[in-house]
Amino acid sequence: MNSNVQVIEPTGILDSTKAEEFRESVEALLEEGVEVILVDLKEITFIDSSGLGTLVVLLKKARALNRSFCICSMNDQVRMLFELTSMDRVFEIYEDRQAFENTKLKVS
Repeated sequence: MNSNVQVIEPTGILDSTKAEEFRESVEALLEEGVEVILVDLKEITFIDSSGLGTLVVLLKKARALNRSFCICSMNDQVRMLFELTSMDRVFEIYEDRQAFENTKLKVS
């Protein structure tokens, strides 16, 4: 995988307790100059409103720096949350990491 691409894999529940730590991790990657961040949600079982809010904040920060912030491997609950809030139209979402690599990395 490209050295300017970094994958982050949160686990469990992305709620107010974990959102701050997750935000700090992603912001550190942005500060390091990572151009593409892929958030692999395969180990996330649930996202609440604060977790979703954190993802939106990080997306805005990445876009402000002309970086990419992508998501892959959502479970049905997370996908439903994204669809109900129309966030599925805002984020670059891939079925899984392979789909990301096949699409995003071939374009770059």
